[in-house]
Amino acid sequence: MSFAPLPQRVLIVENSRSYAGMLAEAVETRLNLPVVLARTMAEAQSALEQHHDIFLILSGLVLPDASQDDLIDRFSSTGLPLVVVSSKYDEELRDRILGRSVVDYVIKSAPGHLDYLTWLAQRLDRNRRIAALAVDDSPSARLMVAEQLSSYGFQVLLAANGEEGLAAVEQNPGIRLVITDHEMPGMTGVELAAKLRERYSRDRLAIIGVSGANKPELVARFLKNGANDFIHKPYSREEFFCRVSQNVDNLDLIGTLQDLATKDFLTGLSNRRHFFEVTAQRLDAMRRAPQALAVATLDIDHFKKINDTYGHDGGDIALKAVARAVTEHARTQDMVARFGGEEFVVFAPGLDAKSGWDYFEALRERIAAIVVELPDGQQFTLTTSIGVCVSPDGNQNIHALLSESDRMLYTAKAGGRNRVEMTATEA
Repeated sequence: MSFAPLPQRVLIVENSRSYAGMLAEAVETRLNLPVVLARTMAEAQSALEQHHDIFLILSGLVLPDASQDDLIDRFSSTGLPLVVVSSKYDEELRDRILGRSVVDYVIKSAPGHLDYLTWLAQRLDRNRRIAALAVDDSPSARLMVAEQLSSYGFQVLLAANGEEGLAAVEQNPGIRLVITDHEMPGMTGVELAAKLRERYSRDRLAIIGVSGANKPELVARFLKNGANDFIHKPYSREEFFCRVSQNVDNLDLIGTLQDLATKDFLTGLSNRRHFFEVTAQRLDAMRRAPQALAVATLDIDHFKKINDTYGHDGGDIALKAVARAVTEHARTQDMVARFGGEEFVVFAPGLDAKSGWDYFEALRERIAAIVVELPDGQQFTLTTSIGVCVSPDGNQNIHALLSESDRMLYTAKAGGRNRVEMTATEA
């Protein structure tokens, strides 16, 4: 599942100018999301008509030209997530609001409520990049879960039973969250959770079990069979949102920790350790199904001079520009990593001597065409030297291939730089 560029603007509807400004500043500075302000319903409707990139509405309950019910009706009809912000806590009002298509009811006087609202805006923004699957044999229950997930910004898919649920996850890589009922004909929810967890790790998929059965042992069965969480029916919209958000937050946290362990902090490319882990696995697979392989080492020419002339900030900008060019040039099956300093490596399956030469010569030309632009308006160009080792069958270890590509890199440097040098191993 692919996701197109998404709207980014937040509409804040609030009759208090000072509070609206404070909330807008928090959203803009902490989340880097643009904000449009409205003090009346008329201004809010005008903003919705004018700005088609609004994805979230944060609204107070007191407006001069709309009642509370009218306000909620109008904003709910937009299909956009709506968060209500109130100056006082009223249990009856809260229950009435949360019983409708409202994501949350937040009290201004609550400690840390601005932190909560910015977290909430960030969570709803990120949800739009996630697909969620609702699995239930009851059409009404399935649609109720779908409506709630949609109101939180998720792209929602539906399945009427466990078999359909398994197929949906296999066919849609964008699914990161599964909400499954237990009591279904054929495959139960516990069985679905177990099968999903066999195929998808906890950093890939969050599973929440649901049931109205009065069976205390069912919670443990779900959790022991791979579910991340469990919700008893009937549940409130508020509980459902909190459980879903907590589990998706955990997915984000795991992803962040994995990025710290596997990615270079400056360029976002894979780091040396991750490169060796992944390529070792891929070479094992290639021994069972041999194919040509090219491994290259790239080095930015005269990088010390770039740092001396433009400072380390200029050097960092140059490194990111080269990383972007290599990433854009890479094919889906390639792996690109930064090994440290100004050195990058490329693992490119399926390239023989002829196609490998063409591929890396085109990459060299692409990098030579980069114009690095600095914040102060200065510009400069740069070049790279590239050493390539081609294996006709991929039947070598990665260290041997890198050693040969590194030797070719030295040859390219000695030959005048800004060039590609290549060698080939024997089959």
